[in-house]
Amino acid sequence: MKILGIVLIIAGIAMFLMTGFSFTTEETVIDAGPLKLSADKEQSVAWPPYAGGIAVIAGFVLLAVGRKK
Repeated sequence: MKILGIVLIIAGIAMFLMTGFSFTTEETVIDAGPLKLSADKEQSVAWPPYAGGIAVIAGFVLLAVGRKK
């Protein structure tokens, strides 16, 4: 429980600092025999700022529960 709490706290802080990330994928536009045309498409993943707060609070709760035993 303590390890999971620490991981949640670290992940929550990271979620506060970075509100998301983006990555590029290669997408095939035309594939007609020997002719192949592809394009790069940028996609992003974003999460709301309160998700980091929830993760930090959950981490502290798990640390508090782990200390009682």
